[in-house]
Amino acid sequence: MSSYQAGHSSGQYPVIGLPQRRRRIYAIIGLVAALGGVIVFATALGSVRIPFATTTGIILDWLPGLDVASNWQATTETIILSIRLPRVFLAGIVGAALSIAGATYQGLFRNPLADPYLIGVTQGAALGAVIGFTLPFQWEGAGFGLIPLLAFTGALATVFIVYNLARVGKTIPVTTLILAGVALGALCSSVVSYLIITSGEKMHGIVFWLMGSFSLSEWSEVRVVLPYIITGVVIILLYARSLNVMQLDEEQAQQLGVDVEKVKRIMLGAATLITAAAVSFVGTIGFVGIIMPHIVRLIWGPDYRFLLPLSLLSGGIFLILADLVARTALAPMEIPVGVITAICGAPFFLYILRRKRREVFF
Repeated sequence: MSSYQAGHSSGQYPVIGLPQRRRRIYAIIGLVAALGGVIVFATALGSVRIPFATTTGIILDWLPGLDVASNWQATTETIILSIRLPRVFLAGIVGAALSIAGATYQGLFRNPLADPYLIGVTQGAALGAVIGFTLPFQWEGAGFGLIPLLAFTGALATVFIVYNLARVGKTIPVTTLILAGVALGALCSSVVSYLIITSGEKMHGIVFWLMGSFSLSEWSEVRVVLPYIITGVVIILLYARSLNVMQLDEEQAQQLGVDVEKVKRIMLGAATLITAAAVSFVGTIGFVGIIMPHIVRLIWGPDYRFLLPLSLLSGGIFLILADLVARTALAPMEIPVGVITAICGAPFFLYILRRKRREVFF
């Protein structure tokens, strides 16, 4: 048994001392405040520098129920509300979604190296998006363009196939699920590689999408993505206690009254839904779902009642800052945000592997 699994099976979940609980509650409050500060900070910075006080005033005046005396130019308000703020919001939403999805997959698979893309979500989304790039026509409906729609559909379809391939009767063996996801993901990646080679002048746009970018973010995208992510997040949070119990052992969890297979299906569906929605508009952004839940687990412990909301907030903060670096480090040229997350995530991933090199995950 790995230390990850042993830590969950030690009985530390049911009883949490008051100081420890209070510390985690304070952490959630602190991260909420930090997220607000990061939103203002990231919105103020750009090719046109806008004072933080002005940025804060514009954002507060934009919120319903608040009326701030406006002493700024209309062009400044347009830059904040129409260009930068939707991008910052979308980055925060996607980062939060990928992070909480990663924490959910890690709990379901009882593997700290699991991430939202382990069972083929990213490969399916990439295949759908690349097909959309290569089609000779465009389409838009229900807030989705053709490429985001096909990416969303491809992600969900891939996981649906993986789920049915792995299912044995009414049970879902975790190892079989992962192996099916890896196999189908490899197949999708091969098809994507072929389509890229044959895409001609569309290759640049395809590669840029695959590396992740928020450069074309609009409020319409936020409005489309947000309901899917809110629905999935609420479902995941409602099952946090069941996810705690499942860390002991599936048989023990069943004896304690948890319908393990039902919880697996619901959590897997919710995590896949928010991941598919998150990557449909902005491309495949790696490492967020691995590093943020693991950092949270190292600092605040493995109790999923707190791990999930803390991962949600920290993931949003991290991706907002990563996107800020992506658009300002080499301005006016923009770096794909997936490059920034990989630069941050790859060393941390290797650090985790080094720490866990003597442990058995499966």
